[in-house]
Amino acid sequence: MAAGPVLGVARRGLAWVIAGVPRRELWSRFREEKKPVVAETLEEVKKEPILVCPPLRSRTYIPPKDLQSRLESCVKEIFGSSAPSNWQDVSLEDGHLKFSFLSRLADDLGHAVPNSRLHEMCRVRDVLDFYNVPVQDRCKFDELIASNLPPNVKITWGY
Repeated sequence: MAAGPVLGVARRGLAWVIAGVPRRELWSRFREEKKPVVAETLEEVKKEPILVCPPLRSRTYIPPKDLQSRLESCVKEIFGSSAPSNWQDVSLEDGHLKFSFLSRLADDLGHAVPNSRLHEMCRVRDVLDFYNVPVQDRCKFDELIASNLPPNVKITWGY
């Protein structure tokens, strides 16, 4: 048998030819299908608003003067008639009641109990003790500057 083209594939010089079409033309079809990025889509992306980071949240908390009355009304509202006469001894063992109580106080007072302290809140008295402590939003350097430092210690911000 003669060695000739099989299924329309033959070799001419250094290039393979399939059914009369050089290999270069086969691959160029796929390149043409990819359309270049249109400038209009780039402009649309640029027109979208740029998201700006929100300002840092202030963690300053000063307990209100009527804190006990707020807590007492919240206890009576959430626990209802099951609350004993001494409202500070109400147990927070039920997870649903504890969640609703603490979330209501967080919304009302603007200061939430952090996750690391939730296990310490066993009774309403513990919650009252937590909310009685004021929180200052200052870094340690600000506290050091405000304190009375010896004359040989100076804090310089520009370094």
